[in-house]
Amino acid sequence: MADGVRDLGNGCLCYLQDCNQGSGWGFSNSGLIVDGAEGLLIDTLRDERMTLKMLEDYRKVTGLAARDIGTLVNTHRDGDHTFGNRMMAHARILATPECAKGMMERGPAAFQRILDTRPPGPIGDFILAVYGPPFDFVGIQPKLPTDLVEHSRTLTVGDKKVELLKVGPAHTDGDMIAIVPSERTVFTGDIVFYTNTPVIWAGPVSNWIAAIDRILAMDIETVVPGHGPVTDKSGVRKTRDYLVFIQSAARERFDAGMSIEEAVQDIALGEFEDWGGSERIVINLQRLYAEFKGEKPVFDMRGMIALMAPYAERARKRRGTRPPAPVIPNCPH
Repeated sequence: MADGVRDLGNGCLCYLQDCNQGSGWGFSNSGLIVDGAEGLLIDTLRDERMTLKMLEDYRKVTGLAARDIGTLVNTHRDGDHTFGNRMMAHARILATPECAKGMMERGPAAFQRILDTRPPGPIGDFILAVYGPPFDFVGIQPKLPTDLVEHSRTLTVGDKKVELLKVGPAHTDGDMIAIVPSERTVFTGDIVFYTNTPVIWAGPVSNWIAAIDRILAMDIETVVPGHGPVTDKSGVRKTRDYLVFIQSAARERFDAGMSIEEAVQDIALGEFEDWGGSERIVINLQRLYAEFKGEKPVFDMRGMIALMAPYAERARKRRGTRPPAPVIPNCPH
């Protein structure tokens, strides 16, 4: 799938990145809703250079330059949906309070530190693949939300209604989706991963499944996921299937007394084996084991990376793909 704009019709567009290119991390989707001379952008990308290209590609299709888009909605805190916000600094930026808090707690500098202090060898190679080129975090200072959505909000873009609905905690503490009822279209952020492995940063998983069930109950036809190709409710169900599967598989091994390390090696992913980022099973089991214990998860990112790196390498060899080849970006910093 080539990166670029997809026109969904009637003023709904999206910008898709191939979510499984490179390491399978950090390549995401955005949305644009237009009516006449007005526009609303849903999410930015993982760095400013990519976001500028995205905005220019939208301009070529719609005639609206970035300065003409007066509203930005951040669906959640993750950098691959917020690090390009400065390119929309002129706009009103809406997000949940939890999203705003998360953006302040973990910005681009944290990613750059992980990259700068990576060890030599396979672990360092994995870090470079996930955080290195084509991404560039140097000097990025994302613009924070200006308007917080506690539960829901209805916006208008020209004569078109856009409904914002908070559905987190799920993938993160404060996930939000954007619905265009007249077009039966929903932009889900990372509530839906399609062909790319979901990662449970917050949970509980039951909340995430409940959020998916709310989407499945809606009168919608077109689904723009946070990662992956445009789909319909069948793609939404695939995300649900993964979450139900990993929750059940983790519970079985937790009850059997297996450690997370043992469970990671024991679980066969089946139909999800070739989804990009399959090594996120490490993070997901960390979150689920804590949930089963009734504890708040403590994410030791470096420890998890040490487990994910060999898992990712084994998955790469199984698929017969080459290691990601870093491309040095030409970034305007």
